[in-house]
Amino acid sequence: MSARPKVLIVDDEERFRTTLHKLLAVRKIDAAHVGSAKEAFSEIANNDYDVILLDVKMPEMDGIQALGRIKRENPQIEVIILTGHASVDAAIEIMKLGGYEYMLKPCAIDEVVGKIESAWERKLIRGGKTMDANS
Repeated sequence: MSARPKVLIVDDEERFRTTLHKLLAVRKIDAAHVGSAKEAFSEIANNDYDVILLDVKMPEMDGIQALGRIKRENPQIEVIILTGHASVDAAIEIMKLGGYEYMLKPCAIDEVVGKIESAWERKLIRGGKTMDANS
């Protein structure tokens, strides 16, 4: 089993996701990033992830729709929603669909890392462990 969570960043803002990816790498968190829900589904189908950081406002399919599909197809993956657009209705829908957390952008990297680690611990407790290639 991996000693750190494997994270997928899904955000249509390239600068945001590449910066977040670099900040997570500095903290020794294995992360990949994609720019759309469609790319995320392909990535999830081909790789195991513990936690997904998912933007709400994206073209083609928004993060709330993507969350619903992710949790239907991969209920063991914890999903943290990141958004620049606060909405009580969206937050309620996200929790109903099984989202782990709802965070407003911009947020401190230490706060994001803390939420990732909490979500990963929850996954491990529930038995949704990800095995790495060396196991």
